[in-house]
Amino acid sequence: MNELRLYLAQRISAVIMAPLVLLHLGVMVYAIQGGLTAEEILGRTRGSLFWGGSYGLFVIAVAVHAAIGLRNVMAEWLRLRGLWLSVLSWLAGLALLAAGLRAVAALVVNA
Repeated sequence: MNELRLYLAQRISAVIMAPLVLLHLGVMVYAIQGGLTAEEILGRTRGSLFWGGSYGLFVIAVAVHAAIGLRNVMAEWLRLRGLWLSVLSWLAGLALLAAGLRAVAALVVNA
């Protein structure tokens, strides 16, 4: 049952990530073609609930998706099982989540 939940969580996180990646790519194309500087981009994202929510959701989905993927790789390549596999997977996911949310905070929190 646990494997089924992990499988579903990874697929759901992929479904969440797909439109957010397209949104991000669209914003990057717009920013590059518009000649926006980093300062101008940050000026537009500061205090924005939309951008904070969008990128926050993206970070959560990536952390879940990547941690499960790494779990599968560690099980196959390193032959890890049981508690060690779970602990290392959780640590990887939490590290990605922390780094990503820190970046989102830097993007939207008024400094």
